[in-house]
Amino acid sequence: MNVFGVGLPEMVLILVLALLVFGPKKLPEIGRSLGKALKGFQEASKEFEEEFKKEAQQLEKVVTSPMKASLESEPPKALTPQTESTPPEVVVVAEPESAPSSEAASEVVVEASQAEESESETLS
Repeated sequence: MNVFGVGLPEMVLILVLALLVFGPKKLPEIGRSLGKALKGFQEASKEFEEEFKKEAQQLEKVVTSPMKASLESEPPKALTPQTESTPPEVVVVAEPESAPSSEAASEVVVEASQAEESESETLS
């Protein structure tokens, strides 16, 4: 009998040491909790393995299924010519609310010319 690379004599020695360390009252509790932990681990590994196999089969189906290419049966409606039953398009052009007055424009010109005169005076 060889479990996890441990033979029968080694197994007996481990059990005797566990009995001495934990005592006869604690040893069954430790065995139960260890058994539950191993069972939970086995269930989780089986579930993971099943999910992995399921995903692998789905991927295999996608890879092995033949690819089909087809043309569209009718052309897109955006490219068809317009019929007379459709209403004509209405284009609305927005106009500015108020045009700048000529007085404001003349004030800007006067200020610019005054700035040029003051620059020329400082340079000379």
